[in-house]
This record gives sequence, structure tokens and C-alpha cells, in this order.
Amino acid sequence: MARILIVDDSPSQLVGIKRIVEKLGHQTITAEDGAAGVEVAKREVPDLILMDVVMPNLNGFQATRTISKDAKTSHIPIVLVTTKDQETDRVWGMRQGAKAYVTKPINEGELVEMINKLLPAA
Repeated sequence: MARILIVDDSPSQLVGIKRIVEKLGHQTITAEDGAAGVEVAKREVPDLILMDVVMPNLNGFQATRTISKDAKTSHIPIVLVTTKDQETDRVWGMRQGAKAYVTKPINEGELVEMINKLLPAA
């Protein structure tokens, strides 16, 4: 069982993603914006982070960059989960340190595949 941090400012998205992750048998931790996501990532050091992009305070690109540049959290794989579906957004997200990019509305199969692929082998 892995610990997965879900960062999203939409309560309905949080609930939906949390349901998918918990169905896989993983524990979830949540944060409601990028700044809180960075704080929680540093405090909890989860096994994987699912990060929205369009959020108040610190957007997902900024939060991903901060987490991936910090020595304490740089090893954590980050999946950007966002409505931003342009190729330039995808490229920019990967440059910030994301390991994968999933667009909303979420395809549950695609998200599950990314989670399984990126989680460190137990």
C-alpha cells in the first residue's frame, strides 16, 4: 500500500480521484492548492503525487517545480492531472519535473496505469 498525495482545488475532483486511488488499496493524503501541496509533500513525503495545474496561490506547474527541486522530495514521482490539454502544457509540465501527464475528464484506466507504472516497486 502506497501513500498518494492528491492536490486539487476542486472538492468534487478530489473525491473522484481519491475514490480511484483508494479502490487500488492505497492511502490518500489531500491538499487543496499548490502551496499546501508543497507543504504536505515536504511533511509527509508520499510515494506519489497527483497534481492539478489550475489552482490558486501556487499553480501545479510551480508546485511541481518546487517539489522536484527540493532534495527531500525530488525522488517523488508527480503526475499532473489537469484540464490543460495542449501539447505545450504537457511539455512545460514535464520540464517542471512531472513524470506523467493525464488530462481531465479523467480516464480511470489511464490514471490507474500511470499510478501502477510510477509507484516504486514494493
